[in-house]
Amino acid sequence: MTDVVLEERRHLINLAYRLLGSLAEAEDAVQEAYARWYALSQPQQEAIVAPGAWLTTVTSRICLDLLGSARHRRESYVGSWIPEPLPDPAEGHTADPADRVTLDESVGMAFMVALESMTPAQRVALVLHDVFRYSFAEIAEITGRTPAACRELASSARRRVRAFPPPAASAGRQTVLVRDFKQAWETQDIAALVGLLDPDAVFTADGGGKVLAALEPIVGGEEIIAFLLRVANSVVGDFSLLERTVNGQAGLLVRYHGVISSVYAFDVEDDRITRIWAVRNPSKLRPWIS
Repeated sequence: MTDVVLEERRHLINLAYRLLGSLAEAEDAVQEAYARWYALSQPQQEAIVAPGAWLTTVTSRICLDLLGSARHRRESYVGSWIPEPLPDPAEGHTADPADRVTLDESVGMAFMVALESMTPAQRVALVLHDVFRYSFAEIAEITGRTPAACRELASSARRRVRAFPPPAASAGRQTVLVRDFKQAWETQDIAALVGLLDPDAVFTADGGGKVLAALEPIVGGEEIIAFLLRVANSVVGDFSLLERTVNGQAGLLVRYHGVISSVYAFDVEDDRITRIWAVRNPSKLRPWIS
């Protein structure tokens, strides 16, 4: 029984990260679910026919409660709140295999940001149904709502997702565009940057009030370029940009004096970069420190 229960950990981490947008909070939620399991007596555990389903239900309910409180915390958050970016363990990060999140479209930064615009109930219904393929009857048992209500929650959540369509560019093309962006930023090639950024592109930074970062999104390719050049010109000392996979897509890692200072995620459409997310909050960079 113990081995069967522990084998559920990776599934639960995957679920909780998508529900919470934070790997640290996901790990805490899963830890709490396991604590509740081990608090049961042996007869109580043996009476549970499907321990995995029980753990999924408990983890989902914990996440639902956390999402409710997180909405209040994020209202007082300094600047924009961006989901915690995830590295690819294959690129040298030493995440425990049981804690690795499967990197697919359901953790793309655009989708994760879209989830942030939903109510907790909408988010849980959409993730459980559309990503993990739970039936609305199963979701109803988890959330304490009717299947019809859960269906409507998922439907309304999908309307919000449409504002953040899935990546239009292939993975290979996004890699090329991000590489070109990196080189243009390093060389301060304004013409190249103009060609890479959509005129209506949006740059959003998350410093959490802990480090210097733009407090409001920067809208417009020219405005973003001016900002990037100011950043480049203000740097004194060792500054490097490294190509890395961020939430399953091509992104950049910024090192300053050998220390990771930010992670950049991108969204691409019609061969132009339309969105840039720069996560600078040190508490969200923990997974990148190997």
